[in-house]
Amino acid sequence: MRWEYLQTNCRRKYLWLLLDGKLNEYLHEVDEECHIRVELLVEQMKARAGITEELKTIDQMKWIGLMNNARITAEEIVQKEMIYL
Repeated sequence: MRWEYLQTNCRRKYLWLLLDGKLNEYLHEVDEECHIRVELLVEQMKARAGITEELKTIDQMKWIGLMNNARITAEEIVQKEMIYL
């Protein structure tokens, strides 16, 4: 996603990274940072929403729904913060 965004919206930065041979390294770093940030946000959301392993054993479908909601929300936040700057 970041690659597409750079190509269409940040042409100078994209070309500079490409010509300097640092595009793949940059994209890899952004990818790693995004994954770390998503996991951190999911853990914070789990704590706030009371999503526990006990809930998982008691009501698995509710746990799955809450986890999916937390993950999707975290991914949207990261996209806005780190991908589409």
